Amino acid sequence: MSFNEETISQVLAMKTWAVVGLGNNPERAAYGVAKLLQDKGHKIVPVYPRAEEVHGEMGYKTLSEIPFPIDVVDCFVNSKLVGKVVDEAIAIGAKAVWLQLDVIDQEAVDRAEAAGLLAIMDRCPAIEYRKR
Repeated sequence: MSFNEETISQVLAMKTWAVVGLGNNPERAAYGVAKLLQDKGHKIVPVYPRAEEVHGEMGYKTLSEIPFPIDVVDCFVNSKLVGKVVDEAIAIGAKAVWLQLDVIDQEAVDRAEAAGLLAIMDRCPAIEYRKR
């Protein structure tokens, strides 16, 4: 993997996070991680097929529907589906993609990095924040 602690710090410093896979289910990891990101001062943008409002933020069905720039696309999706999300992140001009724990697609990460995005794979921002 090509990222390091410095890359993680750079991405954690970015403000606006689209959280793909974030719905209103408190049992899901995305729900708690999004709340932590919000508590740390990030703007979170839920991206989920039902486009639900979560943690007081308006939701969108897809990344391309979001009408403002996104810094980080945080991917809470199955490894088999994440390549499409990473390609969308590249298409909307995101600065970084974050593939959550157990979300692994090296080819997608390679595409993101080739397009100039920072990329983190198989890590969780909540865990990374706790280490700091």
